[in-house]
Amino acid sequence: MLHANAHIDRIAPCIHGGINSHELRELGLDHDRILDFSVSCNPFGPPENIRASLNEAPIEIYPDPESSELVQALADKLNVSPDNIIACNGSTELIRLAAIAYFCNRDKVLISQPTYGDYELACRQVNVEIIKYKLNESHNYYMDVDEFIEFTRLHRPKAIFICNPNNPTGQYLDRQKVEKIISIFDQSLIILDEAYIALTQNKQDTLDLINLPNLLVCRSMTKDFALAGLRLGYGVASSKIIAHLKKVRPPWNVNSMAQKAGITALGCDKYLVECTNRIFEAKQYLIDELSTIGFQVIPSQTNYFLIKVGEATKFRKALLKEGFIVRDCTSFGLKHYVRIAPRAIEDCRKLINAIKAIKGILA
Repeated sequence: MLHANAHIDRIAPCIHGGINSHELRELGLDHDRILDFSVSCNPFGPPENIRASLNEAPIEIYPDPESSELVQALADKLNVSPDNIIACNGSTELIRLAAIAYFCNRDKVLISQPTYGDYELACRQVNVEIIKYKLNESHNYYMDVDEFIEFTRLHRPKAIFICNPNNPTGQYLDRQKVEKIISIFDQSLIILDEAYIALTQNKQDTLDLINLPNLLVCRSMTKDFALAGLRLGYGVASSKIIAHLKKVRPPWNVNSMAQKAGITALGCDKYLVECTNRIFEAKQYLIDELSTIGFQVIPSQTNYFLIKVGEATKFRKALLKEGFIVRDCTSFGLKHYVRIAPRAIEDCRKLINAIKAIKGILA
Protein backbone atom coordinates (compact mmCIF):
# COMPACT_ATOMS: atom_id res chain seq x y z
CA MET A 1 0.00 0.00 0.00
CA LEU A 2 1.34 3.43 -0.96
CA HIS A 3 1.93 5.83 1.93
CA ALA A 4 2.90 9.47 2.09
CA ASN A 5 6.08 10.42 3.92
CA ALA A 6 5.65 9.91 7.67
CA HIS A 7 5.95 13.61 8.47
CA ILE A 8 3.14 14.41 6.01
CA ASP A 9 0.79 12.10 7.89
CA ARG A 10 1.47 14.15 11.03
CA ILE A 11 0.42 17.48 9.45
CA ALA A 12 -2.83 18.99 10.72
CA PRO A 13 -4.71 21.57 8.65
CA CYS A 14 -4.34 25.23 9.55
CA ILE A 15 -7.56 26.91 10.65
CA HIS A 16 -8.36 30.37 9.28
CA GLY A 17 -11.10 32.93 9.76
CA GLY A 18 -13.82 33.76 7.27
CA ILE A 19 -17.20 32.35 6.39
CA ASN A 20 -17.49 28.56 6.13
CA SER A 21 -20.31 27.79 3.69
CA HIS A 22 -20.62 24.18 4.88
CA GLU A 23 -21.09 25.36 8.48
CA LEU A 24 -23.75 27.86 7.42
CA ARG A 25 -25.67 25.17 5.53
CA GLU A 26 -25.64 22.90 8.58
CA LEU A 27 -27.04 25.74 10.72
CA GLY A 28 -29.56 26.81 8.07
CA LEU A 29 -28.04 30.29 7.80
CA ASP A 30 -27.99 32.50 4.71
CA HIS A 31 -24.48 33.49 3.57
CA ASP A 32 -25.67 36.93 2.46
CA ARG A 33 -27.08 37.73 5.90
CA ILE A 34 -23.82 37.12 7.77
CA LEU A 35 -21.62 40.04 8.88
CA ASP A 36 -18.00 38.89 9.00
CA PHE A 37 -15.85 40.39 11.77
CA SER A 38 -13.42 37.44 11.70
CA VAL A 39 -11.30 38.46 8.69
CA SER A 40 -8.89 41.35 9.22
CA CYS A 41 -9.13 42.92 5.76
CA ASN A 42 -10.30 46.36 4.69
CA PRO A 43 -14.09 46.04 5.24
CA PHE A 44 -14.93 48.75 2.70
CA GLY A 45 -13.91 46.74 -0.33
CA PRO A 46 -11.50 47.61 -3.15
CA PRO A 47 -11.62 50.98 -4.90
CA GLU A 48 -13.87 51.04 -7.94
CA ASN A 49 -10.96 51.63 -10.31
CA ILE A 50 -9.48 48.29 -9.18
CA ARG A 51 -12.70 46.52 -10.08
CA ALA A 52 -12.70 48.27 -13.45
CA SER A 53 -9.07 47.32 -14.12
CA LEU A 54 -9.90 43.61 -13.85
CA ASN A 55 -11.73 43.83 -17.18
CA GLU A 56 -8.40 44.72 -18.79
CA ALA A 57 -6.60 41.59 -17.58
CA PRO A 58 -5.75 39.29 -20.54
CA ILE A 59 -7.18 36.09 -19.09
CA GLU A 60 -6.94 34.25 -22.43
CA ILE A 61 -3.14 33.98 -22.15
CA TYR A 62 -0.76 32.84 -19.41
CA PRO A 63 0.15 35.55 -16.92
CA ASP A 64 3.62 37.08 -16.90
CA PRO A 65 5.58 34.54 -14.81
CA GLU A 66 7.78 37.29 -13.38
CA SER A 67 4.90 39.73 -12.69
CA SER A 68 7.30 42.24 -14.25
CA GLU A 69 5.03 45.26 -14.47
CA LEU A 70 3.77 44.77 -10.92
CA VAL A 71 7.28 44.23 -9.57
CA GLN A 72 8.51 47.40 -11.29
CA ALA A 73 5.57 49.37 -9.87
CA LEU A 74 6.34 48.05 -6.40
CA ALA A 75 10.04 48.88 -6.82
CA ASP A 76 9.17 52.46 -7.79
CA LYS A 77 6.75 52.78 -4.86
CA LEU A 78 9.10 51.28 -2.27
CA ASN A 79 12.28 52.85 -3.65
CA VAL A 80 14.09 49.53 -4.04
CA SER A 81 15.44 47.59 -7.01
CA PRO A 82 13.14 45.13 -8.83
CA ASP A 83 15.81 42.52 -7.99
CA ASN A 84 14.77 42.95 -4.34
CA ILE A 85 11.13 41.94 -4.92
CA ILE A 86 9.22 38.75 -5.61
CA ALA A 87 5.46 38.75 -6.24
CA CYS A 88 3.45 35.89 -4.76
CA ASN A 89 0.02 34.32 -4.58
CA GLY A 90 -0.52 35.91 -1.18
CA SER A 91 2.11 36.25 1.53
CA THR A 92 1.31 32.70 2.67
CA GLU A 93 2.86 31.35 -0.53
CA LEU A 94 5.99 33.34 0.25
CA ILE A 95 6.23 31.70 3.67
CA ARG A 96 6.17 28.28 2.01
CA LEU A 97 8.73 29.28 -0.62
CA ALA A 98 11.09 30.39 2.16
CA ALA A 99 10.65 27.04 3.92
CA ILE A 100 11.36 25.10 0.72
CA ALA A 101 14.39 27.21 -0.20
CA TYR A 102 16.05 27.47 3.20
CA PHE A 103 14.92 24.73 5.59
CA CYS A 104 16.36 21.20 5.63
CA ASN A 105 15.21 18.10 7.45
CA ARG A 106 15.59 18.58 11.24
CA ASP A 107 16.73 22.21 11.07
CA LYS A 108 15.53 24.25 14.04
CA VAL A 109 13.04 27.03 13.32
CA LEU A 110 11.77 29.35 16.03
CA ILE A 111 8.19 30.61 16.16
CA SER A 112 6.73 32.80 18.91
CA GLN A 113 3.18 31.89 19.90
CA PRO A 114 0.33 32.67 19.63
CA THR A 115 0.81 33.64 15.99
CA TYR A 116 -0.20 32.88 12.42
CA GLY A 117 -0.64 29.13 12.05
CA ASP A 118 0.80 28.77 8.55
CA TYR A 119 4.36 29.29 9.82
CA GLU A 120 4.11 25.99 11.68
CA LEU A 121 2.36 24.31 8.75
CA ALA A 122 5.12 25.38 6.32
CA CYS A 123 7.74 24.05 8.74
CA ARG A 124 5.99 20.71 9.14
CA GLN A 125 5.76 20.29 5.37
CA VAL A 126 9.57 20.29 5.18
CA ASN A 127 9.99 18.29 8.42
CA VAL A 128 11.97 20.74 10.53
CA GLU A 129 12.13 20.95 14.30
CA ILE A 130 9.92 23.74 15.62
CA ILE A 131 11.00 25.67 18.70
CA LYS A 132 8.14 27.59 20.32
CA TYR A 133 8.53 30.76 22.37
CA LYS A 134 5.41 31.51 24.42
CA LEU A 135 4.20 35.09 24.67
CA ASN A 136 2.86 36.05 28.10
CA GLU A 137 -0.82 36.80 28.73
CA SER A 138 0.09 39.00 31.71
CA HIS A 139 1.99 41.29 29.29
CA ASN A 140 -0.97 41.36 26.86
CA TYR A 141 1.06 39.02 24.62
CA TYR A 142 3.60 41.75 23.90
CA MET A 143 7.05 40.34 23.25
CA ASP A 144 9.78 41.03 25.81
CA VAL A 145 12.58 41.28 23.26
CA ASP A 146 15.44 40.79 25.72
CA GLU A 147 13.82 37.65 27.11
CA PHE A 148 13.13 36.46 23.56
CA ILE A 149 16.78 36.97 22.62
CA GLU A 150 18.01 34.98 25.61
CA PHE A 151 15.60 32.15 24.82
CA THR A 152 16.59 32.10 21.15
CA ARG A 153 20.32 32.02 21.96
CA LEU A 154 19.78 28.67 23.66
CA HIS A 155 18.56 27.09 20.43
CA ARG A 156 20.51 28.79 17.59
CA PRO A 157 17.72 28.32 15.01
CA LYS A 158 18.17 28.26 11.24
CA ALA A 159 15.28 30.69 10.92
CA ILE A 160 13.04 32.90 13.08
CA PHE A 161 9.49 33.95 12.23
CA ILE A 162 8.41 37.37 13.48
CA CYS A 163 4.83 38.47 12.74
CA ASN A 164 4.73 42.25 13.07
CA PRO A 165 2.09 43.31 13.90
CA ASN A 166 1.39 39.92 15.35
CA ASN A 167 -1.68 37.94 14.36
CA PRO A 168 -3.92 37.48 16.36
CA THR A 169 -2.71 39.77 19.17
CA GLY A 170 -2.19 42.96 17.14
CA GLN A 171 0.99 43.82 19.07
CA TYR A 172 3.65 45.71 17.14
CA LEU A 173 7.42 45.77 17.74
CA ASP A 174 9.11 49.03 16.87
CA ARG A 175 11.95 49.11 14.38
CA GLN A 176 14.67 49.29 17.03
CA LYS A 177 13.55 46.00 18.57
CA VAL A 178 13.27 44.28 15.19
CA GLU A 179 16.68 45.54 14.12
CA LYS A 180 18.19 44.25 17.38
CA ILE A 181 16.90 40.73 16.69
CA ILE A 182 18.14 40.80 13.09
CA SER A 183 21.62 41.96 14.08
CA ILE A 184 22.09 39.51 16.97
CA PHE A 185 20.93 36.47 15.00
CA ASP A 186 22.82 37.27 11.84
CA GLN A 187 23.27 33.56 11.06
CA SER A 188 19.51 32.94 11.11
CA LEU A 189 17.03 33.83 8.38
CA ILE A 190 14.65 36.39 9.89
CA ILE A 191 11.24 36.13 8.21
CA LEU A 192 9.52 39.39 9.11
CA ASP A 193 5.83 39.09 8.26
CA GLU A 194 4.35 42.56 7.82
CA ALA A 195 1.06 41.43 6.27
CA TYR A 196 -0.92 43.98 8.29
CA ILE A 197 1.61 46.83 8.29
CA ALA A 198 -0.54 49.10 6.09
CA LEU A 199 -3.31 49.01 8.70
CA THR A 200 -1.02 49.63 11.68
CA GLN A 201 -0.72 52.80 13.74
CA ASN A 202 2.67 54.48 14.25
CA LYS A 203 4.39 52.00 11.96
CA GLN A 204 8.07 52.34 11.10
CA ASP A 205 9.71 51.43 7.81
CA THR A 206 12.04 48.43 7.72
CA LEU A 207 12.72 48.19 3.99
CA ASP A 208 16.06 50.00 4.22
CA LEU A 209 17.27 46.90 6.11
CA ILE A 210 16.68 44.50 3.24
CA ASN A 211 20.28 44.45 2.06
CA LEU A 212 21.14 42.63 5.26
CA PRO A 213 21.83 39.06 4.16
CA ASN A 214 19.43 37.42 6.62
CA LEU A 215 16.17 39.41 6.31
CA LEU A 216 13.07 38.56 4.30
CA VAL A 217 10.12 40.96 4.62
CA CYS A 218 6.71 39.50 3.71
CA ARG A 219 3.86 41.82 2.77
CA SER A 220 0.26 41.39 1.67
CA MET A 221 -1.79 43.49 -0.73
CA THR A 222 -5.01 41.67 0.12
CA LYS A 223 -5.54 43.18 3.58
CA ASP A 224 -5.35 46.90 2.84
CA PHE A 225 -7.15 46.90 -0.52
CA ALA A 226 -9.60 44.03 0.14
CA LEU A 227 -8.18 41.72 -2.53
CA ALA A 228 -8.40 38.46 -0.58
CA GLY A 229 -10.25 36.71 -3.40
CA LEU A 230 -7.40 37.45 -5.81
CA ARG A 231 -4.53 36.45 -3.47
CA LEU A 232 -1.62 38.86 -3.79
CA GLY A 233 1.50 39.48 -1.73
CA TYR A 234 5.18 40.12 -2.18
CA GLY A 235 8.55 39.64 -0.55
CA VAL A 236 11.35 42.19 -0.20
CA ALA A 237 14.89 41.05 0.54
CA SER A 238 18.45 41.04 -0.75
CA SER A 239 18.77 40.08 -4.40
CA LYS A 240 20.42 36.81 -3.34
CA ILE A 241 17.45 35.76 -1.18
CA ILE A 242 15.00 36.76 -3.90
CA ALA A 243 16.93 34.72 -6.48
CA HIS A 244 16.74 31.64 -4.25
CA LEU A 245 12.99 32.07 -3.74
CA LYS A 246 12.41 32.37 -7.49
CA LYS A 247 14.06 28.99 -8.02
CA VAL A 248 11.33 27.24 -6.02
CA ARG A 249 8.43 29.45 -7.11
CA PRO A 250 5.69 27.70 -9.15
CA PRO A 251 5.29 28.95 -12.71
CA TRP A 252 2.65 31.65 -13.26
CA ASN A 253 2.08 31.91 -9.51
CA VAL A 254 0.33 35.32 -9.70
CA ASN A 255 -2.65 35.37 -12.04
CA SER A 256 -3.26 38.15 -14.55
CA MET A 257 -6.16 39.70 -12.65
CA ALA A 258 -4.17 39.87 -9.41
CA GLN A 259 -1.24 41.48 -11.21
CA LYS A 260 -3.51 44.10 -12.79
CA ALA A 261 -5.29 44.79 -9.48
CA GLY A 262 -1.98 45.19 -7.66
CA ILE A 263 -0.65 47.72 -10.16
CA THR A 264 -3.85 49.76 -9.87
CA ALA A 265 -3.89 49.55 -6.06
CA LEU A 266 -0.46 51.17 -5.82
CA GLY A 267 -2.04 54.40 -7.07
CA CYS A 268 -4.86 54.39 -4.50
CA ASP A 269 -3.12 55.90 -1.45
CA LYS A 270 -5.92 58.41 -0.80
CA TYR A 271 -8.53 55.67 -0.67
CA LEU A 272 -6.41 53.67 1.78
CA VAL A 273 -5.99 56.67 4.10
CA GLU A 274 -9.75 57.31 4.07
CA CYS A 275 -10.54 53.67 4.82
CA THR A 276 -7.92 53.46 7.58
CA ASN A 277 -9.43 56.48 9.36
CA ARG A 278 -12.88 54.90 9.23
CA ILE A 279 -11.51 51.53 10.40
CA PHE A 280 -9.84 53.00 13.48
CA GLU A 281 -12.91 55.08 14.30
CA ALA A 282 -14.98 51.88 14.25
CA LYS A 283 -12.31 50.02 16.22
CA GLN A 284 -12.38 52.62 19.00
CA TYR A 285 -16.17 52.45 19.10
CA LEU A 286 -16.04 48.67 19.54
CA ILE A 287 -13.36 48.84 22.23
CA ASP A 288 -15.29 51.48 24.20
CA GLU A 289 -18.58 49.57 23.97
CA LEU A 290 -17.07 46.17 24.78
CA SER A 291 -15.22 47.61 27.77
CA THR A 292 -18.44 49.20 29.02
CA ILE A 293 -20.24 45.86 28.72
CA GLY A 294 -17.51 44.33 30.88
CA PHE A 295 -15.17 42.50 28.49
CA GLN A 296 -11.40 42.58 28.84
CA VAL A 297 -9.98 44.05 25.63
CA ILE A 298 -6.30 43.49 24.75
CA PRO A 299 -4.76 46.70 23.36
CA SER A 300 -3.47 46.46 19.81
CA GLN A 301 -1.72 48.68 17.27
CA THR A 302 -3.49 47.42 14.18
CA ASN A 303 -7.03 47.00 12.86
CA TYR A 304 -7.94 43.89 14.88
CA PHE A 305 -7.88 43.10 18.59
CA LEU A 306 -8.57 40.35 21.13
CA ILE A 307 -11.30 40.22 23.74
CA LYS A 308 -11.59 37.70 26.55
CA VAL A 309 -15.01 36.06 26.43
CA GLY A 310 -14.88 32.92 28.54
CA GLU A 311 -15.35 29.93 26.23
CA ALA A 312 -14.45 31.26 22.77
CA THR A 313 -15.98 28.42 20.74
CA LYS A 314 -19.31 28.72 22.52
CA PHE A 315 -19.27 32.53 22.20
CA ARG A 316 -18.56 32.39 18.47
CA LYS A 317 -21.32 29.85 17.81
CA ALA A 318 -23.88 31.90 19.73
CA LEU A 319 -22.97 35.00 17.71
CA LEU A 320 -23.04 33.06 14.45
CA LYS A 321 -26.66 32.11 15.10
CA GLU A 322 -27.36 35.84 15.39
CA GLY A 323 -25.72 36.48 12.00
CA PHE A 324 -22.20 37.53 13.03
CA ILE A 325 -18.82 35.82 12.74
CA VAL A 326 -15.84 36.55 14.98
CA ARG A 327 -12.55 34.63 15.03
CA ASP A 328 -12.47 31.89 17.64
CA CYS A 329 -8.83 31.95 18.79
CA THR A 330 -8.82 28.42 20.19
CA SER A 331 -6.72 27.34 17.19
CA PHE A 332 -4.09 29.89 18.27
CA GLY A 333 -4.03 28.31 21.74
CA LEU A 334 -6.24 31.07 23.15
CA LYS A 335 -9.42 29.23 24.08
CA HIS A 336 -10.81 32.17 26.08
CA TYR A 337 -10.35 34.79 23.37
CA VAL A 338 -11.96 35.88 20.12
CA ARG A 339 -10.45 38.28 17.60
CA ILE A 340 -12.55 41.07 16.14
CA ALA A 341 -11.80 43.22 13.09
CA PRO A 342 -14.06 46.28 12.68
CA ARG A 343 -16.47 46.87 9.84
CA ALA A 344 -18.50 49.97 9.01
CA ILE A 345 -19.73 51.72 12.15
CA GLU A 346 -23.37 50.76 11.53
CA ASP A 347 -22.34 47.08 11.38
CA CYS A 348 -20.37 47.52 14.59
CA ARG A 349 -23.48 48.82 16.36
CA LYS A 350 -25.37 45.71 15.25
CA LEU A 351 -22.56 43.51 16.58
CA ILE A 352 -22.58 45.21 19.97
CA ASN A 353 -26.36 44.71 20.26
CA ALA A 354 -25.94 41.02 19.39
CA ILE A 355 -23.14 40.61 21.96
CA LYS A 356 -25.29 42.22 24.63
CA ALA A 357 -28.05 39.74 23.80
CA ILE A 358 -25.90 36.61 23.92
CA LYS A 359 -23.94 37.77 26.99
CA GLY A 360 -27.05 37.29 29.07
CA ILE A 361 -27.62 33.85 27.58
CA LEU A 362 -24.03 32.69 28.11
CA ALA A 363 -23.63 34.14 31.61
